[in-house]
Amino acid sequence: LWVSEAPAASVATLSPRKARSRLGGEHELLVVDASTGFDPDALGVLAGTLTRGGLCVLITPEPWGQAPDPGYARLSDHPMAWTSLTAHYLARLARVLAASPGVVYWQAAGGLALPALRKGATLTPAPADQACRTEDQARVVALVTRLKRRRPLVITADRGRGKSAALGIACARLLKGGLSEIVVTAPTRGAIESLAERLTALCPQGAWQGRERFELPGGETLRYLAPGALDEQVRLGLAGGDGATLLVDEAAALPPALLAGWLAAFPRVAFATTVHGYEGSGRGFALRFRAVLERQTPLWREARLDTPVRWAPFDPLEAVLEKLLLLNAPLPRATPGALTPPRAITQRHLAEAPARLETLFGLLVQSHYRTRPSDLRQLMDGPNTGFRLIGEAEPQAVLVTRDEGGFEPALAEAVARGERRPRGHLLAQSLAAHGGSRAALTARWRRVARIATHPARRREGLGRALIEADILDARARGIALYGATFGAEAALLEFWLALGFLPVRLGVTREPSTGEYAVMVARALDDEGERVLAALRGAFAASLLGLLAFELAALPAGVVLRLLGTLPLREPGAQERQDIIDVAYAHRDPALARAALAALARRASALAVKKALAPEVIGHLETLAGWAFQNRAPHQAPREANRALRQAARAVAEATLSPFEPER
Repeated sequence: LWVSEAPAASVATLSPRKARSRLGGEHELLVVDASTGFDPDALGVLAGTLTRGGLCVLITPEPWGQAPDPGYARLSDHPMAWTSLTAHYLARLARVLAASPGVVYWQAAGGLALPALRKGATLTPAPADQACRTEDQARVVALVTRLKRRRPLVITADRGRGKSAALGIACARLLKGGLSEIVVTAPTRGAIESLAERLTALCPQGAWQGRERFELPGGETLRYLAPGALDEQVRLGLAGGDGATLLVDEAAALPPALLAGWLAAFPRVAFATTVHGYEGSGRGFALRFRAVLERQTPLWREARLDTPVRWAPFDPLEAVLEKLLLLNAPLPRATPGALTPPRAITQRHLAEAPARLETLFGLLVQSHYRTRPSDLRQLMDGPNTGFRLIGEAEPQAVLVTRDEGGFEPALAEAVARGERRPRGHLLAQSLAAHGGSRAALTARWRRVARIATHPARRREGLGRALIEADILDARARGIALYGATFGAEAALLEFWLALGFLPVRLGVTREPSTGEYAVMVARALDDEGERVLAALRGAFAASLLGLLAFELAALPAGVVLRLLGTLPLREPGAQERQDIIDVAYAHRDPALARAALAALARRASALAVKKALAPEVIGHLETLAGWAFQNRAPHQAPREANRALRQAARAVAEATLSPFEPER
């Protein structure tokens, strides 16, 4: 397989951007042409497709690492040229390769001299289970085929350990054993290629109906559902329930809130994830999701795959790639109680301190759902990038920011009209292109690209300290607005609201890989920022209620409450209070008093944001708001649903409307 941005004279080439199309394939020789631009993600994906004894050839310019290459064009935000960027990342790659004993150098002008090869380890003996490649894999297959009710299985593995293939073998045996249906999900359909390949090979009598459905002659079926589609079907009661089985591959790339919902809906579940690499961080998954498992299913089990299936243990290529791409970046040591002041550092400082770079990247990896090898290049050489740390040699928390905006009015007008789309400026440009705000692009922004806290130091205020310190710096530099964008999840939204940020835009389509809607928040830093924020907030408030009724009808209740709580406060009027009383204590049909109940839900949501409501009242408020704004009736027969709404209206009114003493 020859990978290059430029066609080769005598061999078919694959663009690095199409590297993921080869997932699940096998190659004996991989040639990556970095002379036309190095793509870290492509190397990370394709190196895992090499078979035992395969060779990976990397073609680089000479000298390499002294200047950016054409691949940096993806990093250069408007109006910068890629040739003006630093090349700290490429210089690091050149140093790592030069220091790796498993790398052979061949100068194009000279002959090839091969060193004596050290005898490597042999592959482990084949297991008794002939469908499996290792004992590890056979053990995991056995566990998946014997899933127990309310005892989910969590499978973790490094790359190349046969995790997805094990799921495919287990699916084949479950379907041939008579299980009527298996639901499989993963961030992308490509992530289950190995699963699909093993299933097809072991069930030749079956057939795929498109790429989402595999069926045996007896009707036994495997369905692939994207995370967003699965979440929607669970919400509508079309997936899950007694006897249902769910397999989640690459679970680390999905939010714990999504996984928790599936855990409640499916009695038999297996979660599998890669521990490190471009697929996501299983380490972070374990840290985030363990609490959910302990709370909902304390009898959960775990299994780990350690033995490689395509190469011998301690393979030199695997070791070089891990170091080169930081696929296994170490998590820094926690230093409980230590609270050093936040300190700003530069990209040059990071490049000059390799150990700190590795631990900082390890901290970012474990805190985020998706981390790609190219993210390290962005960190080291991306333009207008700033860092702030708590902790020196052992970072305890890190903030990464990007400066945006400051466009000329004519260009801002063209962006808002959909005529131009300059590179970069994600937040400012989105507010202009999707929200029509020209001022959002002419103003200067600082956007939070990433923020991470050591898992042992959470809930200590480190994230708040980083952001507040950086806001002082941004204000001193004339930045008008400070913002962030993230998946709309209740706890995350609560964090930003507590810091004084307000929502300014909400996406209307789910992110396919997470099932979440994107939300943007902002905080003004000067008078110009106040004017821009006021306009953005006005547009957001005007559109939110209509969106909840249509495009955002599936937005989670916890997110809905927090968004409603940021709208301008309006007390229910006298007639609305009477309508609320008639629903809560008499026999008025809730549907005929929807406007009054919506006003009650808005009033109560403002108190919920201030943490002024008891947890049991919050539950009733979620029921009331979901019905009033999203037409989400309680999952009961109509009579029982109305009874639940009356109960919710009574509980919320008594907790939030004072005085509230209805005549009996």
